[in-house]
Amino acid sequence: MKKLLISTGGGDCPGLNAVIRGIFKRAQKEDGWEVYGSMEALSGVRRDPPEIIKLDNATTAGIHVRGGTILKTTNKGNPLQFPVKDEKGNITFTDITQQLADKISEMGFDAVINIGGDGSQKISQALFEKGVPVIGVPKTIDNDLSATDMTFGFQTAVQIATDSFDKLVTTAESHHRVMIMEVMGRDAGWIALHTAIAGGAEICLIPEIPYDVGKVFQRITERYKNGRGFVNIVIAEGARAKDGTVVSAPGEEGSEHVRLGGVAYELSRQLKAAGCEAEIRETVLGHVQRGGTPIAFDRLLATMFGVKAFELVLAGSFGKMVSFQNNDFIAVDLVEATTSYNLVNKESFLVKGAKGLGISFGD
Repeated sequence: MKKLLISTGGGDCPGLNAVIRGIFKRAQKEDGWEVYGSMEALSGVRRDPPEIIKLDNATTAGIHVRGGTILKTTNKGNPLQFPVKDEKGNITFTDITQQLADKISEMGFDAVINIGGDGSQKISQALFEKGVPVIGVPKTIDNDLSATDMTFGFQTAVQIATDSFDKLVTTAESHHRVMIMEVMGRDAGWIALHTAIAGGAEICLIPEIPYDVGKVFQRITERYKNGRGFVNIVIAEGARAKDGTVVSAPGEEGSEHVRLGGVAYELSRQLKAAGCEAEIRETVLGHVQRGGTPIAFDRLLATMFGVKAFELVLAGSFGKMVSFQNNDFIAVDLVEATTSYNLVNKESFLVKGAKGLGISFGD
């Protein structure tokens, strides 16, 4: 029997279970394959004893409609920068991918499918360079992987954000308020931009276009007359003023990422300091964007990613990441997949079209 190992790393994302199910069901069509899952990304391989489960019909049945991942996940313990604490409590970071590659080989796995975002796919590339037969699957609600037209989970996050925005519009109108809704995205403004257009926001602030507080205030003023009016703003967690910095806090121990969040409150403070007299309320959506049932598009995208990933395994085409381009499912080199981020181009039609609708980016 040949053994396939699946890993889900980084933040959780609607559609992860659909990928796992897609891989398993496609593998069932071939004789001689057993499918396993590593718990909490590749941490399951590293632990002693290993936390590896064998997947079967019972564990994968119907999971495509569930959020999260049955294999659990983590964004800590990156094997490229693995935190090691000495006797004095000091932490140093070291590359343990060779040890990880050796353990995967010792366990007898013939292939690995690693599902994750940019960081996870850099791990995939490092393991591939050390001889691990690995395939990557792109996952992130942020949609910031440049080698694919779309990542699964993104559209579900946009739907959740848009539903929330729609609810804020009615309360903003009722009270003549300025409503600021903060969404995820880290360094990319895709969720904020899509939500602003779909929801009909007056203002959209994204990391790629640093905003001028004065111009944001001016746009708000234009919406009010004799104390009446209302404004709805969508702001990405990584957005910042032209003369400001990203609002963040140190990440948790073992994570290389800073913790973003709170820019909605910073914008509120800036607007009040600029003289905004309207009542302002802030809403930070946070992790609700990651949870719940994936919408139909993400289920389809994730399932087909899983099928394509296993077919690449059958073909022995390792060192690749599955990709959705021009409405087709293809494979790209992992190096290409992790070379650059997919950021919003401020010269794109999407941005220009949004401005044509009257949406201000504060620039």
